[in-house]
Formats: sequence, structure tokens, C-alpha cells
Amino acid sequence: MTEKKALLQVKHLKQYFKNGRHTTKAVDDVSFDIYEGETFGLVGESGSGKTTTGRSILQLYHPTSGEILFDGQDVAKLKSRSDQLAFRRQAQMIFQDPYASLNPRMTVEDIIAEGLDIHGLVKDKDERRKRVEELLETVGLNKNHASRFPHEFSGGQRQRIGIARALAVKPKFIVADEPISALDVSIQAQVVNLMIELQKKRGLTYLFIAHDLSMVKFISDRIGVMHFGKLLEVGPADEVYDHPLHDYTKSLISAVPIPDPEIERSRKRLTYDANKEEFDGKKRTMHEIRPGHFVRCADDEVAHYEAVAQSYE
Repeated sequence: MTEKKALLQVKHLKQYFKNGRHTTKAVDDVSFDIYEGETFGLVGESGSGKTTTGRSILQLYHPTSGEILFDGQDVAKLKSRSDQLAFRRQAQMIFQDPYASLNPRMTVEDIIAEGLDIHGLVKDKDERRKRVEELLETVGLNKNHASRFPHEFSGGQRQRIGIARALAVKPKFIVADEPISALDVSIQAQVVNLMIELQKKRGLTYLFIAHDLSMVKFISDRIGVMHFGKLLEVGPADEVYDHPLHDYTKSLISAVPIPDPEIERSRKRLTYDANKEEFDGKKRTMHEIRPGHFVRCADDEVAHYEAVAQSYE
């Protein structure tokens, strides 16, 4: 079996924000790899640091410390404009809010073609128009939509325009920042299925950020669970969902609704007390409990998590 290649390596990433005397540790010593062609799901509550992690990877924030290696190159050290442009062509973002992320004064053609113009990927207006029409059809929209403005579309259609914009420069890697949370439930599955189809056709690699664990399990190969800026658990999607190790992961899963009123009424929600780990003074790092399944714990807690893992067998 050939060894999987890590397209993205995040090593000890810290992203702190200072406000006077107060420092917010939005991302606090987070490390993970994303392999070529896979979807890595990053889950956690609002404020857990998921979006900040995604934005730091794309250099929308300059990291406080740590390394972000893309194709073996540290993106924080890209100084020249040409190097930064080359990275931005390889790595794109789909934003959470399809209403706020599209300029209301620009036509769909200009929105999608912005990347083509910046990177000089088209020779003339005819080629530009043709590329935009192809991209619209790729995401399931009509090529005649190119001359319209964002307010003329539904939320789901706008998100498709956002996806077309991200695809325009033929990236390898896409950060999808809660791309379905602002959409109706009926539309969410359509957008996720479109992303899966595009991944297969174009060999894309995704960082899929969300708080809905069931949807993340559906689209992801592996899942990372974040809380208060720290990565608490990482593993194969089914393994993390069906055999969670960390108490916080268990609490997230217990909050996922089940479409059965009888089970839902009798089900017990689990609450997680972060103070237990926050103030006990123990040094915690990631430990591999099962093959590929890691949990953040102290050395003297490894045996406990190994017992939890065995309890599922």
C-alpha cells in the first residue's frame, strides 16, 4: 500500500488576539495533517477556534506561532507577492454566509471571474465568459445566470456561486467554513453532495468546518474535535462518531437529534465540564489510543482512555 501524502501539515499552531491586557487564545497549540484527496472535518461549538484555524491556514490571519506546511512549504514564510499568489491559487475558501460573502454590486460573472483576473488565467473577455459559464454549469446553475446579481438568488444558489468562485482557479485545497449552516435543511444535503461529487471529479482536498457532527461524519474521512482553542480528539470519522473517547466528544454526540420521538424523549444529554482539565495543572498532549485515533490527555490518563476504547469491543 502506498503511503498517503500529507498535503497540509499544521504544527503547534497558536493564534492569539490581544485586546488591551486581555489575550484570547483562539487557537492554542493545535497540530494535525490533512492527506491529499481526503476531507478532514473540524467540529466544535461556536467559539471553539475552528474558523480561526481555517483562516490562519489560508493566511487571512498571521499565526502567533507554529508552522503551516502546504506541499512541504511553510506558508507563513512566503514573502514575495508571486509566492503568496501561487499559494492562494492552490488554496481557496468557501465562506459560511452566502449572503455576506458575495459583493451585491457585482454580477455573478464578475464575482466568479475575480480569481481568473487576479491570476491572469484568461486571455480575453470571450474566454472569461466561457469559463464562468462552465463553472456555473459545474455547480448546477444555468449559464444565463452570469449576468444577474446576488440578490436575485436563493441561499442555496448563492452558496453554489461561492463554490464556483472557489473552483475558478483550479485549487488543490479548499477550506469550507460551515458552508451549509446558513442554509435550509432541505438544501444542505444538495450542497454537501455537490461538494462530494466535485471532490471525486477534481481530486480536491477539503478542510470541512462545522458544528453539526452528523453532517461532518457523512462527508469526512477523518474528524478533529476542538474545544476552547484546543484539539481534543482526532480519528477516522466512523471511529470518532461511534466510539468517542473524550468526554467532550461524547457530549457533542449526545446533542445530535435522533428522528425518533420515543428515543429522543428518553435520551440523556451529557454535559462536559471543561474546568476539570483546565485547572488541574496536568500537561496534556495527543496520545494514540487506537490505530489512527488520538486523544489529548496526560500520561497518567492513557490507561483510562485505553479502557474506554476496549469497552466498545
